[in-house]
Amino acid sequence: MRANNTIADVIKSATLIERKEQKAVFISFALVFVLMAAYYMLRPVRDAMASDWTNTEISVLWNIQFFLSLAFVAIYGVAVSRIAFRHLVPSVYGFFALSFVGFHFGGTLVDDPILLDKGFYLWVSLFSLFHVSVFFSLMADLFNKEQSKRLFGFIYMGASAGAIVGPIVATIAAQLIGSESLMLSASLMMLIPPPIVFYLQYLKRTELHNEQVNVDLSQMKIGGNPLAGFRDFFTSPFLMGIAAFILLYTAIGSFAYFEQTNLLRDFDRDQRTQILAILALVVNILTFLLGFFATSRLTTKLGMPATLALVPVFMCGALLILAFAPILTVLLALQVARQAGNYGITRPAREMLFTAVPRESRFKAKPVVDVAIYRGGDAVWSSAFALFTDGLGLGMAAMAAIGAGIAAVWAGTGIKLGSVFVSRHDVIEQQDVKDETSSAEYSAN
Repeated sequence: MRANNTIADVIKSATLIERKEQKAVFISFALVFVLMAAYYMLRPVRDAMASDWTNTEISVLWNIQFFLSLAFVAIYGVAVSRIAFRHLVPSVYGFFALSFVGFHFGGTLVDDPILLDKGFYLWVSLFSLFHVSVFFSLMADLFNKEQSKRLFGFIYMGASAGAIVGPIVATIAAQLIGSESLMLSASLMMLIPPPIVFYLQYLKRTELHNEQVNVDLSQMKIGGNPLAGFRDFFTSPFLMGIAAFILLYTAIGSFAYFEQTNLLRDFDRDQRTQILAILALVVNILTFLLGFFATSRLTTKLGMPATLALVPVFMCGALLILAFAPILTVLLALQVARQAGNYGITRPAREMLFTAVPRESRFKAKPVVDVAIYRGGDAVWSSAFALFTDGLGLGMAAMAAIGAGIAAVWAGTGIKLGSVFVSRHDVIEQQDVKDETSSAEYSAN
C-alpha cells in the first residue's frame, strides 16, 4: 500500500494528476488510445479498397458520403436530446463495434463483395466523424473545468500514441496475416470501449465525486430554427472566407487522394494496405513533432497570415514538381507533407479563426463549415476530378498543374483570412467579455 502511494505521489509530481484522478485519467488515456489505434488499423484497409474502383465510382461514393454525413449528424443530434448521456456514449461505440465485426463476417453472406467493400468504405468514413468527438464529450462529462485544464493534454497524448501504434500494427499485420484478418482484429478492438466507458462513469461517482458535472450538449441538439447556422454563415463574409479556405484545401486533398489511388492500382490489396499504413505512420509522427515543437511557435513568430499560407505555398511548389515527375514516390512525399502540414499547422491555425467569430455564431455556424462545407467540398471536387480524368482523359501531369494553380489561390485566401483575423480578434474578444459580464450581472439580479 505504501509503495502504491509513493508511485501515486511521483505521478502527481510529474504530471499534476491528483491521486484520486489517476485511475480515471489513465483509463481515459487507454480508451482514446484504443479508439485511435483501431481507426488507424481500419483506415489503410479502407483506402486500399479504393484502388479497385474507377475515379467515377469513388466520386459517387464521396457524394453518397456527403449526404450520409449530414443525415448521421442530424440523427446524432436527435439522439442527444432523447437519450441519457451515460447511455449514449457506450451505445455509439457499441453500435460501431458490432457493425465493423458484421462487415468482416458479412462476406460469407453477401454475394457481391464489391458492394460490401463500398459499404465498409463509407462506414469507416462515418466513424471518423464521431469517434474522437464523442470521446471528448465523454471527458467533458467526467472532469470539471479545473481538472480539464490540467488533465486533457495528458489524455490527448493517448490519441497521438494510438495514431502512431495503429499504423505500425497495420504495416506488420498486412504483411503477416493479410488485410482481411487485420480488419477483423481492428473490429474486435472496437468491442473494448463500451465496458471502459461504463467503468469511467462508475469512477466519476466513486473516486472523482463529480456527480454534479454534466457535459453541455446544447450545441449538438436539434432544436429551434435548424437553418439558423446557415443564416449566420451566409451573412458573415468572414465565415464564408473560412469556407472558401476549406474548399480549396479539399480540392488539393481530393487531387492527392485520387492520384494516390490511381498509382496504387498495380499493387495487390495487402501491399496497398501496407504502403498506406506506413504513410499514416510517418504522417502521425511528423504531426506529433510539429504540434509539440512548431505549431504555436509558427503562429507567434510568423503571424496568422503567413501560418495559414505556409502549407498552401509548399503544396503549390510540390505539385509543380509532381507535374514534371509524376511518379509514386514523389506523390507519397507530397501526401506526407500535405497531411502532416494540415494536422500540425493548417488545421490548428484554422480552428483559431473561429475565435474571431461571436460565440453564438461559433456554435451555430461551425457545424455548417465543418460538416456541410468540408464534406460538400469532397463531393464536388471528386466529381470534378472524375470528369477531368475519366471524362476528358487528363493525366497526372496536367492535373498536378491545375492543382498547383488551386494551391496558389488557396495561399492567397489564407493570407487574406489571416489579415482579417488579426483585425477582428481583439474586437470579438472584447465583445465576449462584455457578454459574459452582462450575463453574470443578469444572473445576480
